[in-house]
Amino acid sequence: MSEETRPDAAAVTRFAEAFAKLREQVGNVVVGQEQVVEELTIAIAARGHALLVGVPGLAKTLLVSTVARALDLDFRRIQFTPDLMPADITGAEVLHTDPQSGERSFRFMKGPVFANIVLADEINRTPPKTQAALLEAMQERQVTAGGNTRELPEPFFVLATQNPIEQEGTYPLPEAALDRFLFLIKVDYPSAEEEEEILRRTTGNLEATVEQVLDAQGMMELQALVRAVPAADPVLDFAVRLARATRPDDSAPDFVRQWVTWGAGPRASQNLILAAKARALLQGRHHASAEDVAAVAPSVLRHRVLANFAAEAEGIHADDIVGRLLEVVKAHPSALDGDRAVGVGS
Repeated sequence: MSEETRPDAAAVTRFAEAFAKLREQVGNVVVGQEQVVEELTIAIAARGHALLVGVPGLAKTLLVSTVARALDLDFRRIQFTPDLMPADITGAEVLHTDPQSGERSFRFMKGPVFANIVLADEINRTPPKTQAALLEAMQERQVTAGGNTRELPEPFFVLATQNPIEQEGTYPLPEAALDRFLFLIKVDYPSAEEEEEILRRTTGNLEATVEQVLDAQGMMELQALVRAVPAADPVLDFAVRLARATRPDDSAPDFVRQWVTWGAGPRASQNLILAAKARALLQGRHHASAEDVAAVAPSVLRHRVLANFAAEAEGIHADDIVGRLLEVVKAHPSALDGDRAVGVGS
């Protein structure tokens, strides 16, 4: 990558400050969940989709709507149900009668997917046919309806939620669908102190305010900086080796061959680097490092590593496998400092 394509110091500062303000505004409404907010911010900065998994009542919907308000983006919430049809998401051709001439014609009525931020609430509660309609929008950033293809607005994010405890009557997302999400973000219970603060904020008369920190155009300009961040060859090498180590072949660690049915594909390597670049910018750094890759690895890999029955019998989950991989797959020392790896200051 040439020097001309790298983001300059002013651009990096502007990026870090903008997203720091975003996290601050979200914190005015959502108590705690700092790790969740950081990962969601990385996903948005990297122009990726995210799946939030947690039990009901942990402010997942509030978090997403607050982000949309702070970014002044068009927000739509879709409650997924077993009877939801693809046209309920994408829109459909409807017969329209001109009140003056009486002439009839078909017009396309846009569905809720035509928004900047789409909250797909309980995405696993709708059949695969309807899930597939959303997945086309996620991957191609367009929808096909009535024989025509229509572009979605930019920026465009799908932030989906999934309840991990109620699985009766649900349609779990297949691996190919899960692979479309940059991150799977685990939303856990708040601490005792955070829960007390939640009560103070939500059981009184005070109403939190959210200030706009960016608009759609500003968001797209900052997103463009992410791909301009350099990642040195040792950093790329670490991401590739980490993703490949999840695949249970002869070169994989013994515990992977013992516990994993399917590992992560090439999209995982791509997402590791994109998320690492976004994380570097969020921290005001000009270059991605192996530390950035390791930090985002759990959220990138946990939904791409399919544990087998032997792992389940031993109580081993995807997070445990990824954690062990981070212990055994080591980065080259030059990859630990992104600035040094690309020769900054030399």
